[in-house]
Amino acid sequence: MSSGVDVRPLFGLLDYLRVEKGSARLTISAYGRDLRQFVEFLEKRKQFVTSARREDVRDFIQELFSNQLDGRSVGRKLSALRHFYRYLLLDGKIAKDPTLNIDSPKQWKVLPKSLSRDEVEATLASTHPRNETARSQALALRDRAMLELLYAGGVRVSEVANARLEDLKLDTGYILVRGKGDKERMVPLGVPAQHALQEYLTNGRHLLAKKRSTPLLFVATGARHLSRKRIWQLVGNASLASGRHASPHMLRHSCATHMVENGADLRTVQTILGHADISTTQIYTHVALDRLKSVYARHHPRAKARA
Repeated sequence: MSSGVDVRPLFGLLDYLRVEKGSARLTISAYGRDLRQFVEFLEKRKQFVTSARREDVRDFIQELFSNQLDGRSVGRKLSALRHFYRYLLLDGKIAKDPTLNIDSPKQWKVLPKSLSRDEVEATLASTHPRNETARSQALALRDRAMLELLYAGGVRVSEVANARLEDLKLDTGYILVRGKGDKERMVPLGVPAQHALQEYLTNGRHLLAKKRSTPLLFVATGARHLSRKRIWQLVGNASLASGRHASPHMLRHSCATHMVENGADLRTVQTILGHADISTTQIYTHVALDRLKSVYARHHPRAKARA
């Protein structure tokens, strides 16, 4: 592996140490796989092991979590890197250990999954009537309106299920949402969401309610209440068109991620999502930092090395 440094001497050191973590013995072959995986990660960034930075290690760990690796396995890989860089530091091959002050995997927050913009568009566009009956067309209008609301407002599935007709303020482009702890917040709606909701109210809701009275915004046939489980099923089915299986929560995270990517400040995102603490919203800062770096690289005159 083209790591910029020969890692083979480390294996002899590890063979001597036989480092243990809990009751599980970390073998040389396991360390070798972990180091090779990190080297491959660095090669994609055109980086060498000896020039890796702390942010490279953090991004590597974050990628492991994003790939659904469990905390124990991530901890082993971080342990391998720590021993490796300790060896390089003692051997004088590096001047600074990039694994210093890296939190243990138990302290990491796993970044929420989100859909790409194309995947969201495919999901939203998948709500076609199954047949030409009025009921089928009404259900398609309802499902499209729900999907638009989940993505446009970043609302929770329970907030959609319990939304009331009187909470919708289409004339001003807002919906009143009752979140956790019965806290109320006003959530803005984009034009596509407003149009989808208006079409559902005009051509779909009354057909589903069948003249029965209900305060709920979204209803099943006969004005019955839509359960959270049913909404999860509807989102899952709609998302198949994108090639991924999504959940209502993924649409919520997609809303926040895409807003931050487009330059929204975290306080605004916090208000829209209804987070009680800004620290919950800060999980999206990785997106903001990526955007910041890309903007800097494009526009700062000394962002790139000169020939």
